[in-house]
Amino acid sequence: MGMHVDTGKGGAISEMNVIPLIDILLVLIIIFMVITPLTPRGLDALVPQPAPPGAQQSDAMAERTVVVQVMSNGTLKINQEDTTWETMGVRLEEVFKTRAEKVAFVKGEDEVRFADVARAIDIMRASGIEKVGLITARIEAGN
Repeated sequence: MGMHVDTGKGGAISEMNVIPLIDILLVLIIIFMVITPLTPRGLDALVPQPAPPGAQQSDAMAERTVVVQVMSNGTLKINQEDTTWETMGVRLEEVFKTRAEKVAFVKGEDEVRFADVARAIDIMRASGIEKVGLITARIEAGN
């Protein structure tokens, strides 16, 4: 706090010195600007958008779409083709060998544990798939 002496009436007037307060605020702003880009991020997930009501999905789009289904009984399917945990990575590498766009989706039943879906995503990422999307029952129904 600063003090100013008034020569007119003889009383002392105290004034707040705001310079240190501004310095502190500027330092805090710089600290937050540096820390913000370092915050941890999760996996980027794609969610397929439902088709407009009454529109049919084209055959070419259905052919290009790769969906890995994780069933509640522990079985796996890649586009309705049965596979196992051990052969899933190799099979996905074969599918995406000739494709430029490396996008696939994971679909899990309601009773499936999250650890199984995460394991499927991990195998998909290890086999070279760049973007992994999630399909839920509501999205598939078009809601």
